[in-house]
Amino acid sequence: MKLYKIKKSKIDKNGLYASCDIKKGTRIIEYKGKIITSKESETNPKFDNCKAIYLFNINKRFDLDGDYKFNTARLINHSCDPNCEVFGEGMKIWVFAMKNIKKNEELSYDYGFSFDEDYKNFPCRCKSNNCVGYIIRQGSRWRVRDRKKI
Repeated sequence: MKLYKIKKSKIDKNGLYASCDIKKGTRIIEYKGKIITSKESETNPKFDNCKAIYLFNINKRFDLDGDYKFNTARLINHSCDPNCEVFGEGMKIWVFAMKNIKKNEELSYDYGFSFDEDYKNFPCRCKSNNCVGYIIRQGSRWRVRDRKKI
């Protein structure tokens, strides 16, 4: 049984929602895509921040391009008060529950963008009480980078 379902999101167009109660620590979904070199992600115009980017750093040499329809995890939206976190295991990226999640609750994680000069190009729409207004790194919760621009 899948632990998630796709529904219209209050944060962005679509999102993933818990299809049942999910316990803290549960591995929910793999963030799938194509393994590319870090050099390619820096030079390929596909990864220009002017459009949606679904890119995770795996390690110093490789990134994961998640911009594929088969990557359902790309629909998980950013929140400043997330209920999921993302970890790399070898060459795979997994989304885990960082707290207990109730059925029909939207899945979210902190995208962890760095705080640089263009941070205002990435407004946050999570509307949580902890929202800082922009998608920027919020401490040490993030483990890998997702540059999905909303």
